[in-house]
Amino acid sequence: MLNPEMLSYVYGALMALAILVYAILDGYDLGVGILLPTNNDTDADTMIASIGPFWDANETWLVLAVGLALIAFPTAHSIILQALYLPITVMLIGLILRGVAFDFRAKAKVKRKKLWDTMFKLGSILAAFMQGFMLGLYVMSFETSMLSLLFALLSGAGVVGAYTLIGAAWLVLKTEGELQSKAIHWCQFAGRVTFIGVIAVSIVNPIINSSVYKAWFESQTLAVILMLPILCLALFIFQDLILETLKLNNKKRVWLPFALSAVIFILCFFGLTYSFYPYVVPGKLTIFDAVAAPESLNFLFYGVVVVVPTIIMYTIFSYRVFWGKVQPLSYY
Repeated sequence: MLNPEMLSYVYGALMALAILVYAILDGYDLGVGILLPTNNDTDADTMIASIGPFWDANETWLVLAVGLALIAFPTAHSIILQALYLPITVMLIGLILRGVAFDFRAKAKVKRKKLWDTMFKLGSILAAFMQGFMLGLYVMSFETSMLSLLFALLSGAGVVGAYTLIGAAWLVLKTEGELQSKAIHWCQFAGRVTFIGVIAVSIVNPIINSSVYKAWFESQTLAVILMLPILCLALFIFQDLILETLKLNNKKRVWLPFALSAVIFILCFFGLTYSFYPYVVPGKLTIFDAVAAPESLNFLFYGVVVVVPTIIMYTIFSYRVFWGKVQPLSYY
């Protein structure tokens, strides 16, 4: 039997893992949707094919994160859902648009296909922006001031840029020829925009949030902690240099931009987690205050140790099966 403190750590870590994996995996397929052309059927089909075997399963991690929050931290889940009810609704509309457009584009008449490609692109942008917007409101403790809304808008734009970056990096990995060359340029542009966005958020966040300032600049391990943003920014520069070499030779190390993007996501997520630990609702509720009854969580733990590894193994297996360059699009 695990005690309440240990249960807080275990379920908090699992929820953090689910959110991080979702951001990386669904982030790249949302990024591909953001980049989807509406005037080039060949490129659009190839881009859709590159995420076809994965995009629906990637959202499993979002369901897992929400489920863990509901089960393990019900009070926090209630506060967050109440504060973000409208943005969550808009995000779900975007995800529904993507799902409908993904199937309908294959069945629609040729003249209607552009409409569904546009809907897929719009749904991707909407879902990505609202996720960033919600993150911004979360960081600001769900305040409704003008400053909070402006920060949430900046955060929304930043997440769109970040998803575009990792989506373009995925296309560099999965495609060939002219589309791959386009993806290299998209990835480089998105990387530079995201680089600026990360710097902007890193500067603004401690200024407008005193708890974040204290966590970073009044820490006894300041020298160690500051290595995190320095490493993150160095990876952006390294990725940009790698993309320059891929313009000359796009046959080797095509996996590196995606790997670097994933590491950047991990570092940014770790920085966010460090900024607010141990709060699950910033400034209001810690994971220790919000944890559910130990009896319930100990009982559910037996299911968790089966379900979570199963999802991980299935994810690894599916990516192993469909590894390599994208094949021609097929819905059957």
